[in-house]
Amino acid sequence: MNPVFRKVQTALAQALALSQASSACRVSSLIQHRVCGGPVAIDNRQYRTMPTHGIGKWKYLLPREAPKKKKDKLQMKQMVAATQTAYGTLNFKVSGYDMTLVEHYTQYIHNLCNRLDIKVSESYALPTKTTEVLLLPDQGTKMLVDAVLKTHERIIQVNSLNASLCPIFLDVLLKNQPEGVQLSVKEHSEADFQARFKARPELEGLMAQIGH
Repeated sequence: MNPVFRKVQTALAQALALSQASSACRVSSLIQHRVCGGPVAIDNRQYRTMPTHGIGKWKYLLPREAPKKKKDKLQMKQMVAATQTAYGTLNFKVSGYDMTLVEHYTQYIHNLCNRLDIKVSESYALPTKTTEVLLLPDQGTKMLVDAVLKTHERIIQVNSLNASLCPIFLDVLLKNQPEGVQLSVKEHSEADFQARFKARPELEGLMAQIGH
């Protein structure tokens, strides 16, 4: 027999034996899954963890996507007018240096409003204010920064608060007010709405230049 043909025949026999062995392993694992109550189908795909972004997508076959709309600028909500028996739109302002206390007290006020059926229109945070405490040394005239204080403010906006319920409501809030947290109540105005947004003097200066 030709030695080359013998080598080819041997290689084919080895390949056939390997394929039979792999199929036998698959059948045995499938039987084991069925006996153990596992899933019947076994997926040994090697490309499972490979990214498939953009595969099979052709731009000229897909419909054109609508352009994304810009978010509308936040508009001020219409204020509720006061009546003889109820207040209009009131802002309960909570402020303090400790953000955790401010957040917890704000949450307490909001939960109390929900229990007393007081309509909460909005609850939001104001931009954090930073105050530097300067120290004058014994020698020299240059002021040194001794500490940096950050004031955190939260607003709970309430509509149509009953006039007879208001004193009791405020009394409960003041008795549960934590130390280091300030509470103030005032009627909502347009200036309060504008205070929600962080001031950008550089952008305002450029807009003023464009306007001229």
